[in-house]
Amino acid sequence: MLESNDHAELSASLNGETAKLHWQELQPHYARGVVIRVAGNLDLVEVALRLTLDDKPAFESWLRTGAVSRIDVEQAQAWAMRDAQLWAVVVAPWILVQEKRIVSDLN
Repeated sequence: MLESNDHAELSASLNGETAKLHWQELQPHYARGVVIRVAGNLDLVEVALRLTLDDKPAFESWLRTGAVSRIDVEQAQAWAMRDAQLWAVVVAPWILVQEKRIVSDLN
């Protein structure tokens, strides 16, 4: 079990590794079957942390409810049609992606 300090460091590291990517950049990885969708109501970094820690109960719950899932063809096509911008983080071999409304810097 990770100490609280280690947990915070790992979380900070994962947070620093998140990036906004266009679906076009993710398509080759989707074709390999390694892109996983994370629902917008979940914290992407927390899901990545739980995957890193092999937290099976959390993942089983998310999979059961559909909050974490493989991307179906319809979703992939919709993202491709508009070249959606997604938040992504790599937890090898997986790439976790999340569609969130990305607010521009203009106020």
